[in-house]
Amino acid sequence: MTAVRRAVPVLVAALLLLACAGRAGATGYRYWSFWERTGDHWTYATQGPASVRPDDGTVQGFRFAVSADSADASRPRGTADFSAICADTPAKAGAKRVALVLDFGTPADAPSGEMPPGRRAVCARVPSDASTADALAAVAKPLRYDTNALLCAIAGYPRQGCGEQVSGGGKPTAASGSGSSGSGSGPSLGLPIGVGVVALLAGAAIWQSRRRRDASG
Repeated sequence: MTAVRRAVPVLVAALLLLACAGRAGATGYRYWSFWERTGDHWTYATQGPASVRPDDGTVQGFRFAVSADSADASRPRGTADFSAICADTPAKAGAKRVALVLDFGTPADAPSGEMPPGRRAVCARVPSDASTADALAAVAKPLRYDTNALLCAIAGYPRQGCGEQVSGGGKPTAASGSGSSGSGSGPSLGLPIGVGVVALLAGAAIWQSRRRRDASG
């Protein structure tokens, strides 16, 4: 058996261990994500709720969960039909109606010692120039924001914490703190670096095998 053949099982095992370590060490952020309803689909909002001024008949959602970034974020669950949510809120001159789906997430995403309330779908009737933040404040107080205007709590949930970084197991990491949910959300460098090391080892094994073969020839 050549050196390359002997090295293959070791290299495969190393790759598997690195892949598992990369998943186990994955980090995310525990925060309220903001969504806009387009047709039958949720779209991750590109602006904060204080900057968006929805039209009458708009459906918007908020979801509390742990996610790495916008591509990984959990969408609001349940019915998101404006006619159903705002059925008991008639139109009014000088005002608009905004349907809000508030999904407080699952127990797995909840901070330690807290239990998420049940999902809500509420209709906010607010002045025609109101923002989504205004609509939210009208139906889901108390709200809590941090010093960077990041939305930390809706209807008092969670009681504390704001966009903290958590490990794959849902526990805050040493880098936890109040900050934007988008900061530091890139993929871990551990896995690609580890794969590069394994590739170098594989190359070294092949070079050594060829050197021995040339010497014996």
